[in-house]
Amino acid sequence: MTTMDLRVGNKYRIGRKIGSGSFGDIYLGTNIISGEEIAIKLESVKAKHPQLEYEARVYKSLAGGVGIPFVRWFGTECDYNAMVLDLLGPSLEDLFNFCNRKFSLKTVLLLADQLISRIEYIHAKSFIHRDIKPDNFLMGIGKRGNQVNVIDFGLAKKYRDPKTHFHIPYRENKNLTGTARYASINTHLGVEQSRRDDMESLGYVMLYFCRGSLPWQGLKAATKKQKYDRIMEKKMTTPTEVLCRGFPNEFAIYLNYTRSLRFDDKPDYSYLRKIFRDLFVREGFQYDYVFDWTVYKYQKNAQQQQIKPQDGGDKTPAEGQTSAQATAGNTAGRQRKTVTPIQQQGQAPEGTGHYLRSAGPPPPGNGL
Repeated sequence: MTTMDLRVGNKYRIGRKIGSGSFGDIYLGTNIISGEEIAIKLESVKAKHPQLEYEARVYKSLAGGVGIPFVRWFGTECDYNAMVLDLLGPSLEDLFNFCNRKFSLKTVLLLADQLISRIEYIHAKSFIHRDIKPDNFLMGIGKRGNQVNVIDFGLAKKYRDPKTHFHIPYRENKNLTGTARYASINTHLGVEQSRRDDMESLGYVMLYFCRGSLPWQGLKAATKKQKYDRIMEKKMTTPTEVLCRGFPNEFAIYLNYTRSLRFDDKPDYSYLRKIFRDLFVREGFQYDYVFDWTVYKYQKNAQQQQIKPQDGGDKTPAEGQTSAQATAGNTAGRQRKTVTPIQQQGQAPEGTGHYLRSAGPPPPGNGL
């Protein structure tokens, strides 16, 4: 597809491709009136199973929530359905790779607090996501650089009637929907998904961040079905205590809790947030939005600029950084700190966590 001078919605110019989603490609776009950069997701009108219009409707149903990208426009241009939405930063998978595929406990707990809240909001709006994975969580940019955003609602589904709250019926013999690595055991078994499955998947995401990988990664099989079966078998036969070995007990508590939920149970999101917040406090961490990639980026910049410790006293932090980031190397890790109250979601200090355009591998844009 040639994107030279191609426009959608009369005022958005399509630029280079920046990613792919479950049902379409994503391009960097520009509002030709304001100059603002946005993301444009395109899907051929000839697609066998068109999903973009449905996804745009889901976004609009969720509009206004913290960490939910805003859809600026949806429509058809030439041979493509197009959705224009907020431009976001790198995905958690991008950042995981940037940090050499291991996150510290502090970073995992900082993320857990937001991730649980994002899923709770989606559920409160009567949807389940059904594809919880690191690729579908993107950090914001600018003032929202520390905010986790949820994307890719092509597989989302209503689990209840929004008015009556009548839950969908229990069913079996369903095909696996989502990503096998993070799928719940019940999803592997063919059970209709509900709120519990999103939460169990999040447990696997957090353990993936802690461990660096999951025991069922890299399994070989002749067919996709055989591979899914091997993943399911490994998931079912790996005891929780083995999966969580070497990490705080809260991760096992979380996983056991989500696996114990019944089909139509409402997860206790506040309880799950609390166990991780209490752990955060016990570890003496500070809720300062200094993530591993904040530290790593600063250290890389410092090396490139050959900053000497004794020269730093009178210097302004590098562009896009706050003084907290400039001293991140000294405050990271398990050092005991003064604990501050957890800040309101989305109210990140200006500039903190600012990652795009100068931080190396993860590109700017939406991995939608």
